[in-house]
Amino acid sequence: MEKYMFTKQLPSDVDTVRVWSWEQYEPFFSELEQAPLTEATLEDWLSRWTALMCLIVELESSLQIATSVNTADKEADADLERFLDEIFPGTREAEQRLIKRFLESGLGFPEFEIPRKKMEADDRIFCQENIPLIAQERKLVNQYDKLVGDQAVTWEDEELTLIQLRTKMLHAPRETSEKQWRAMANRWLQDRESFNALWGKLLGLRRKLAANAGFPDYRSYRWLERYRFDYSPENSKAFQQAILEAVVPAASQIYAQHAAAAGVESMRPWDLDEDLYPVQLPLLKPFSSVSEMEEKAAGMFNRIDPVLGGYFERMRRENLLDLDNRKNKAPGGYTEMLMNRRLPFVFMNATGLHDNIDTLHHEAGHAFHVFEVAGLPYYQQMDVPLEFAEVASMSMELIAMDYYGADRGGYYSQEDARRAFREHLEKIVVFWPYMAVVDAFQHWVYEHEERAMDAEACDGVWLGLVQKYIPGVNWDGLQDSAETGWHRKLHIFAAPFYYIEYGLAQMGAVQLWRNSLQDPVKALQQYRSSLALGGTAGLPDLYAAAGVKLAFDRETMAELVKFVQSRMD
Repeated sequence: MEKYMFTKQLPSDVDTVRVWSWEQYEPFFSELEQAPLTEATLEDWLSRWTALMCLIVELESSLQIATSVNTADKEADADLERFLDEIFPGTREAEQRLIKRFLESGLGFPEFEIPRKKMEADDRIFCQENIPLIAQERKLVNQYDKLVGDQAVTWEDEELTLIQLRTKMLHAPRETSEKQWRAMANRWLQDRESFNALWGKLLGLRRKLAANAGFPDYRSYRWLERYRFDYSPENSKAFQQAILEAVVPAASQIYAQHAAAAGVESMRPWDLDEDLYPVQLPLLKPFSSVSEMEEKAAGMFNRIDPVLGGYFERMRRENLLDLDNRKNKAPGGYTEMLMNRRLPFVFMNATGLHDNIDTLHHEAGHAFHVFEVAGLPYYQQMDVPLEFAEVASMSMELIAMDYYGADRGGYYSQEDARRAFREHLEKIVVFWPYMAVVDAFQHWVYEHEERAMDAEACDGVWLGLVQKYIPGVNWDGLQDSAETGWHRKLHIFAAPFYYIEYGLAQMGAVQLWRNSLQDPVKALQQYRSSLALGGTAGLPDLYAAAGVKLAFDRETMAELVKFVQSRMD
């Protein structure tokens, strides 16, 4: 293999390039454009491309992280805005030229076939006019984060984030829960017009992105942008129908059982957590501090697999965890790959609830995925389809359930561990219909883009889908909050069409968990080896490597619901 070096030395850390202008990056791209590209130089050429892009991608990740850990950090906002205005456009154009050059060379090797296919998709959707629009879209998404991050209410003379108030609400006396829920709902409704205005800007921008790139609608543009080579919108709708037929009756039964146990006619929104799961029993208290949660999780991962435990300990040592909830912190949870260092960063909002440990186990699964793909040589191979990335995270949630009990170093007494185990399985069942609502709503939006510009039309469609897929929850007298539920789903604003991944991955994760109950050693081996494939295999092959199958049909869903119900019992 022939080798060449950049004429100028490329920095090895992000801090060095944080203040760079585009003019300082440009010579490295120009050199790659002009460097020899032959069978003999291919591997080295891709390695140089990888080194350059890993630096830039990690810079963007670190800037995004800075704005989410502190939504009031004006300096971080300015740094991110400068990156999006000055660095992102030049990078996108220069990388497109490299993609073009690679595709025209006809070079490649088997482990690079899927990345090549993705490059072909990138080449198809690339449009010069869209570069500033994409940067603009990211800024609008940051506005959504700021709207949500700024939300707080005063409860009993204390200013609380909505997440903090929700923590107080769960398992409080029902009358108190209702008052707290209404306080949160009213706070969301105060921003109703702001969310609607932001939605109009985002939808208009997305329609323009698709039109500029020559697509008939945004869905077809986005489908290719998300590299969905292995299933179609029709498959998604078949999955929605499978859930309607096989899962909705089981979810409705869970709601009815909880209503009967609570002595109420039906489940109301204040009887539910954020995932629409019924909550009546005394509050599960898995930990009293974030450090305690970390400590117990570390022990659990070591017992599951010493390699995974080692990964988690490294994250603790190197300050790669931001887990507590506080004001001016963006909502939700995520794992970001710091690509230059091949390390993960985990972000979440822990408030002492059981859901927090599930979130930590989930994000740890993503983090383990980062560690496993770190050995792949080229950054294009590290791009994992989200439909499989979520298998990594959801499988870890399920595998971790066996370690809930204190007898295994976990969080709970045996009685509480059994309860947490059952609740987790019930949540899987009630989640699938909610996932179908979010997915079906987005298909409607981008099939009716003109109508969807009207927020009132969106309200009506969302309400109809909730009534169809989640009939076990009673929203009588709460129409404003019911129909604006789409405001409260970050993915609709920030990551269109990113939600079916959770439904498909949960299907794969339940299968992997079922395998682990039969042969835990083999299942864990398949888990790690499938993660290590990164983005070098197609979606069906990744699922197969994990010992599971990708499916959209009623029969598969009915079989998995039956299995989950059997484990509940």
